[in-house]
Amino acid sequence: MRKPVASTGALLPGQARPAGVYLDYAATTPVAPEVAAVMAGFLTADGVFGNPSSVTHRFGHAALNAVEEARDHLARFLAARPREIFWTSGATESINLALKGIMLSPRARGRHLVISAIEHKAVLDTAAWLSRNGCEVTCLKPAEGGAITPGLVEKALRTDTALVSVMQVNNELGTLTDIPALARPVHDAGALLHVDAVQAAARLPLDVRRLDVDLLSLSGHKIYGPKGVGALFVRDEIQPFLSPQIHGGGQEGGLRPGTLPTHQIAGMGAAARLARECLAEDGMRIQALDARFLRQLKHIEGISVNGDPTIRAPGILNVAFSGISAESLMVGLPEVAFSAGSACTSEAIEPSHVLLALGFSDNRAHSSIRFSLGKYTTEAEVDFVASRVADAVLELRSIAA
Repeated sequence: MRKPVASTGALLPGQARPAGVYLDYAATTPVAPEVAAVMAGFLTADGVFGNPSSVTHRFGHAALNAVEEARDHLARFLAARPREIFWTSGATESINLALKGIMLSPRARGRHLVISAIEHKAVLDTAAWLSRNGCEVTCLKPAEGGAITPGLVEKALRTDTALVSVMQVNNELGTLTDIPALARPVHDAGALLHVDAVQAAARLPLDVRRLDVDLLSLSGHKIYGPKGVGALFVRDEIQPFLSPQIHGGGQEGGLRPGTLPTHQIAGMGAAARLARECLAEDGMRIQALDARFLRQLKHIEGISVNGDPTIRAPGILNVAFSGISAESLMVGLPEVAFSAGSACTSEAIEPSHVLLALGFSDNRAHSSIRFSLGKYTTEAEVDFVASRVADAVLELRSIAA
């Protein structure tokens, strides 16, 4: 198996480096070594550590230049204008700013929001808050296989619809939404379109003009950058319609104030530059690994792929094993990192809301696993995991028999 990429950070005394195979790239990605090297130059006294807002001296100017260089890298990655990129603390904040900023704006055309039932909790929970605070929310049930089609959205549009928010690549299923096709009825109705592109950014080329979106959310740690930083693309023409949700300081044109974390922003900019250079090559390799992995898993009796395989982005694979709980499989495979199809809370284990929205039973949801491949996944790793999964499933079924 491939050895883990060495971290540039020191381990704590007595701390062991995790061993095993990592197939949970949809949860987070390791920071690319090239990105970590860039970030290291913005932390200590011998680097660029100044406050980007302190432009009365060269330390602040150097930090500001780094922030703007990173903004330019991300804008190029999205085929956007640098002035359309706003830094946030992550995709959750970007989504909150997009949804609340439009829906609560005094210039909004109405108070009706359209989302889907298979969105990330950042969208679902924000929409629930908005519904308690004067907005009306329509939550679309996906078509069979998890598709969010233009027809579904068009039927939900009203004269008071201000915003439609959908995910481009579903984080649990990997299913793709045809954003340009969906944008047409949204804009014809006079509404705006927000896209959660968090999972898409590491898997697909993004061009905000071709996608025809008004707002788009991204996260640094899903594209081999650092955690704690994200961005919101806001099309030039609609920026006056977006109300800030944080106040004080005036940074980012007043739309998202607060001292900018130069090292994280520089890291996300470097990650975006790396993605532009490597996305096509990485995508082809991950697609081949995905197909290789699935071919081997399909030899396991009683396996089902969740979601429509014809509209699935490579690298996210959600499968159910009949008669096996996801939790028991995780316990049986401690050397492999992957995600169960259920969300664990302190009080109960709940089935995935995405799988339930597809009409699956609680049993199938509880028996589902998400494997996600990434930039550093190897053939040896997918072969090893496929073999270990097959052995573990066989053993668990023999115990249950």
